[in-house]
Amino acid sequence: MDSVERIDPFQEELATVVVPARNEEGFIGRCLDSLRSQNFRNLQIIVVDSASTDRTRDIALCYAGVDERITLVSQPQTSIPKSLNAALRVAKGRWFIRVDAHSTVPRNYVTTLVRHLRTGRWGGVGGRKDGVGTSPAGRAIAAVMGSRFGVGNSWYHHATSMRPVEHIPFGAYPTSLLCEVGGWDERLLVNQDFELDYRLRERGHKLLLDPSLAVAWQSRQRVRDLFLQYRRYGRGKVTVALLHPASLLPRHLMPPALVCATIVGLGVGIRKPRVGGLLIAPYLVSLAGASAVVVRRLPDWSTRRWVPAAFLAMHFGWGLGFLEGMARILVRGERILLPSISRNIRFPTHA
Repeated sequence: MDSVERIDPFQEELATVVVPARNEEGFIGRCLDSLRSQNFRNLQIIVVDSASTDRTRDIALCYAGVDERITLVSQPQTSIPKSLNAALRVAKGRWFIRVDAHSTVPRNYVTTLVRHLRTGRWGGVGGRKDGVGTSPAGRAIAAVMGSRFGVGNSWYHHATSMRPVEHIPFGAYPTSLLCEVGGWDERLLVNQDFELDYRLRERGHKLLLDPSLAVAWQSRQRVRDLFLQYRRYGRGKVTVALLHPASLLPRHLMPPALVCATIVGLGVGIRKPRVGGLLIAPYLVSLAGASAVVVRRLPDWSTRRWVPAAFLAMHFGWGLGFLEGMARILVRGERILLPSISRNIRFPTHA
């Protein structure tokens, strides 16, 4: 086994692993296979199905029939925060670990997360999120998501050494701590994990990223889908910023600034091409340089040709989404008028 502390399988504390899922028939089996093969054996594995219309439920029930550690919970609304809170209400483990339905994790994943959490130093621990592409565009998207030009200092995409971070993907936490803070904010459609991590950090809890734990995550396989995904992320960031203004960082404003500069540059360029070009040129030069670096890691032209488009989809999708979110607040006068975070989640008894 890797350089990880061995834990007596008969002395393990129970860990709850939660898999929110909706229409994941193509991936849920591989995800559950990776969880069943963990060397940390004392697991409660909860699949939370959110009104799937494909065979996700049937596949999960099939796995539950051959592995008593797996249970299926139904959550009728298509909301990840509600699915996670539904699992939190029935979690029996001391540790609560989220795993995405279209990802697989290494065999020592739970063992290593629990080892870190047991030290008491960390409020949450996560691994590196490595994109996986199955189409030429998907492989380019996966590579771009591992580029600092693409995602900035979102370390969980490209870190190579352990470090404290502001956010972890698919995190592992003490179950009691999640109950203490009220779980995930059910008002949020996206960015709910970042918002939870922000609240934990505000309470003085530190988050650890361990990139030796590489989560193989199925990225979007089409540039159009990537653009729509990041557009949702951008809109969602505005909501989180309204809830927690101090969580908004300068890097979050760079994509909307890029969109604004591009629009102004194109407009000015109609009459003053040189001036318009000067506004757009810095980004285009950076895009060309970053694309040249990324394409070296890709095997063929059918994949490489998608790299610039993937960068553009991420940056402009996020930027446009952020501006749309701002417009809804400033122009339409929309406000968040939804129930506050639930505070009535009872801490379950350990198994």
